Amino acid sequence: MMTELLAARLTMAFSLGFHIIFASIGMTMPFMMCAAHFFFLRTGKKEYLELTRMWMKGVAILFAVGAVSGTVLSFELGLLWPGFMKYAGPIIGMPFSWEGTAFFLEAVAIGLFLYGWNKMNRWAHWATGLVVGVSGFASGIFVVAANGWMNAPQGFDWVNGEALNIDPVKAMFNPAWLHQTLHMQTAALQAVGFAVAGIHALLLLKGRSRRLNLSALKIAMAFAATASLIQPLIGHFAAQRVAVLQPAKLAAMEGHFHTSTHAPLYLGGLPDEEKMEMNFGIPLPGMLSFLAFDDFKAEVKGLDRFPRDEWPPVLITHVAFQIMVGIGSLLAVVSLLYLHFLKKNFFPRSFLKMLVPLSPLGFIAIEAGWVVTEVGRQPWIIYGFLKTKDALTPVPGMQYHFLLFMFLYALFGLMTIWLMKRQVDAAHRNMGDERV
Repeated sequence: MMTELLAARLTMAFSLGFHIIFASIGMTMPFMMCAAHFFFLRTGKKEYLELTRMWMKGVAILFAVGAVSGTVLSFELGLLWPGFMKYAGPIIGMPFSWEGTAFFLEAVAIGLFLYGWNKMNRWAHWATGLVVGVSGFASGIFVVAANGWMNAPQGFDWVNGEALNIDPVKAMFNPAWLHQTLHMQTAALQAVGFAVAGIHALLLLKGRSRRLNLSALKIAMAFAATASLIQPLIGHFAAQRVAVLQPAKLAAMEGHFHTSTHAPLYLGGLPDEEKMEMNFGIPLPGMLSFLAFDDFKAEVKGLDRFPRDEWPPVLITHVAFQIMVGIGSLLAVVSLLYLHFLKKNFFPRSFLKMLVPLSPLGFIAIEAGWVVTEVGRQPWIIYGFLKTKDALTPVPGMQYHFLLFMFLYALFGLMTIWLMKRQVDAAHRNMGDERV
């Protein structure tokens, strides 16, 4: 039977996994909407106007869903993990309050953009859309900063099990906030860009509104390709920070059991925690040392340097990391292929067919990345200070809470898909749905 701890962790995991999709879209779609609006203001072409209006309505719908799912997460922190909030609330309350301020600005800006057509100066109206994107991006930065503190806590003195001498500014700008923020925000641009491009590639293959969908595909892939090509550099930076701040997490990510120099990086593989060995993986000698310290000869700590009860779940962490890196590498290659076809100003049907199944992969990579971040931190909820099991609520019945929220999230997801489909169909009708 599911334990209370497992039920609470699964509830939080699914809540976060659901919300992060809509948060990513909410952070990045406004910028695509602004790009389409900019091209309309410069060219006056109808396809850009319809694209702006279609994406505008999508942004509004997804903003609402993201707001609801984000509110649920904030409640769950207090309901499921009161032991965590006892210490974390006074320390990392500042980024959450700033996130609330950014959310408020985002809501105001969405209202102005939705209802400001033909009532404001056209460039001032465009600027309100840009504010939607900037404030949404800021919200993401503040939330990730709070999560960074869980991975690299600072800004307090831990005295006899109590947090004293709290410095909220130092806590917010903790050693993990920068690399986590860069990695997450870039991943959001990458995932949403490929998702949007895949949808419009499918519509192009069906022969619907070529001008509208080709314009949409180019805008989406501009964001996706840029993010995909810089993400490996950011990922390298992030891995080096993890090597310093959370060496046990890095060891679990790579299935690195034994401390060594010239440490190998494995492609694939299944770690065996009992035998402390990697099975079926392809070793690249010295590459883990280089990844962590820019030195093929550097020593990398293995899991043998840590107490067994402080090991993260190695198999889950390693597989999730491999999925994230594999998808990121694939999307980078496809981005280069896109730039090749863009230079020719011709996109063959084979390339469009390739984009369609790629559309969800960016979100899968984000989910895998958050598994690495959260599962790789276990058994700690505040790394090195408070274990997850000690933060759990004493109230029973977490299993029912989990099942209830799974039902609600499924309902939210189906409603969102139905509403988004309606907006896409309406945009094609307004374009005359010219078929080619």
